[in-house]
Parts: sequence; structure tokens; C-alpha cells
Amino acid sequence: MDRRRYLAALGAAAALGGCAGRSGGGDGDGTAGAGEDGDGATSTDAADGGVAVETLATGLEVPWGAAFRDGMLYLTERPGRIVRLADGSVETVVESVEGVEGVGEGGLLGLAFHPAEPYAYTHQTYETSDGLANRLVRHDLTDGWAGEPLLTGIPGAHIHDGGRLLVHDDALYVTCGDAAEAANGQDADALAGSVLRLTLDGDVHPDNPFDSPVYSYGHRNPQGLAVRDGRLYSTEHGPHVADEINVLRAGENYGWPEAKGPSDDDRFTDPLAHYSPTIAPGSAAFYDGPIEAWQGDFFFGTLKAEHLHRVRFDGESVADEERLFEGAYGRLRTVFTGPNGHLHAVTSNRDGRGSPVGADDRVFRFTPE
Repeated sequence: MDRRRYLAALGAAAALGGCAGRSGGGDGDGTAGAGEDGDGATSTDAADGGVAVETLATGLEVPWGAAFRDGMLYLTERPGRIVRLADGSVETVVESVEGVEGVGEGGLLGLAFHPAEPYAYTHQTYETSDGLANRLVRHDLTDGWAGEPLLTGIPGAHIHDGGRLLVHDDALYVTCGDAAEAANGQDADALAGSVLRLTLDGDVHPDNPFDSPVYSYGHRNPQGLAVRDGRLYSTEHGPHVADEINVLRAGENYGWPEAKGPSDDDRFTDPLAHYSPTIAPGSAAFYDGPIEAWQGDFFFGTLKAEHLHRVRFDGESVADEERLFEGAYGRLRTVFTGPNGHLHAVTSNRDGRGSPVGADDRVFRFTPE
């Protein structure tokens, strides 16, 4: 396969060195496989600083949601498919989820599992008589992933559909973009431009700040959710400036579109970090795996800037951050950890904005060398 890989020297607090690049290739034939050659085995790139990058799957089509159940990795693909990685191969679980409209940034997005019952949750874009909308659907794993809509009518559009799901502390969190209508961000009654909190049955959470599913508002297009030490962190796309990392709190207003990044307006909660020009953070995860230099750090994939981003927090301030594998694998979207603590990432090079090589889209795992 004609591509170059970025091999990074990893240090606990030092920026990475090395040189990065990707060379061209075709779109691939759409056939998913495990390992770089689709032969049921992983392939590995060894990094000089003690990190190996394993390719777990290839040939996917815009993987978006990712979650483990019973030690097995499940993925949504934005056009409407659900797959899992099992015994070194990619298996189709649902070929085409009914009613999903995979248009623009919408489609079959976030994925999460119920912590105790045989249910999964997905975030879906669908068509209504008034145009695109988004919904939260619960799937019965004992009945072929049969779907039951729990929340419908979330405003949707070709862009800014949010889509990330997180189950934490018996609650289900849902990120909702502003559906290309910036004014939605400052409307606490709107489901768009917000982060929602529901019970695991899809009801309004009893501790919510409003008499609605809305947990926080003032958001443009939040893409990542992660919890650490009781704090709920998010990543969010700005316009041409001010991508953000935020700590989300019930009832707080994060400013969009009145504020982009920090502001002097005490109505709005400032981000922990912001990035101008934008890098398009696509996810959020904290790392507690076996790579010592990464332990406790916050990671997200970047779409526009094409790298894995690492942040070290000191309380609610940023102590250090760096770009990893810059340009090596193209657009990185969802970053997540697995049962053994290893960090994983998926590419998003076939989403219409990338330059795919023959193996795209791919799933990677980062392990000690």
C-alpha cells in the first residue's frame, strides 16, 4: 500500500519529533476487513518512543460511534450500517438501519450500550415532512437490534448534527448541534445547540435544570463527551475560530453564537481551552492504559488538523498539550479506550472531506511497543 507513516518519539512532557505524511490511493472497494490486508490479522507500526500503532480493521465507511460490549468492539458507519470486530474479522450486525438518512454530516452517528440490560442506543438522522431531524433510538439486542425511538424531532440539517452519546451514572447524555441555525444555541427551550440528559428509558432526567431534556446550552456542534473525577468534559466545533474543550455543568450557557471562546460576559461559561484556527475535534476520551507517559491525559481526534491531540489538565486548566501522529492517517474522528485501557481511533477519510487511501476507513489501537 502506497502511504507513509508518521513515527513519533514519545516523551512524558516533550513535543513529538519526526516527520509526517500520507500519500494517495484509491477510495477502496468498500469491503471491510481486519488488519491492513483484510486477512484476519492486525498490522503494526512501531513508534520509536515505545508506542505501537496496530491496524485492527480496514475498508469501513465513515465509522462514527464506537462502544464495547462483552469485550467486542461495535461501530456505527454513518450511511447506516452497524458492524463489530470479532475473531479478527469485521462482521455486519445490521446491514442498513431502517430510516437513517446518511446525508451531509448526518446519518447513523453515536453508539452506547446500556450498562446492565441488553440494549444499545444510537443517534440517527432521519427525514420528516419538514426536512431532516435527529432522534435517539433504543435497540433490543435480543430482537435483532429492533429499534424503538425514545426521543424524536431534534432539529437536524446537513451540518451541525452533534451525535455523540455517553452513558454515565445511570444517565444518557446526547450532544446536539445547532442544526445550522445559530440562534438555537441561545434558546434554552430548543433541543438543538445543547447537550441533553435523559434517563436510560429516555425520560427527562429528574435532576435536569429545566423541565426538558436540556442539560446545558449555548453549543454550536459538540462532538465529544468524557467523564473524569466527576466532571463532564466536551469537545466542540467552532466556526473558523474557537474550537473548544468545555466542562459541562447543569443549566450553564456556553455562549454560542454570542461568544466564541472566552468572553467577558458573565452570562457565559468559558472553555478550558480553545483553538484558533480551528482543528475540528471529533471526540473525547481519558486515558488510563499501559502507556505511562499518557496516563490521566485527555485525547481527541481532529478532522481538519489530521492528528491525535493530547491534553494534560491541572484541575480545570491546561498544563500541557501536544499533537501526535500529525498527518499520518488523515482525518481522525472518534477516539476511545477499550477494556484493557488501550487507546483506539477511527479515521474519517471517506466522509467527503478527506483524501482516502485504499485501506480507509480504518480502526487503530495504540499499545506499548
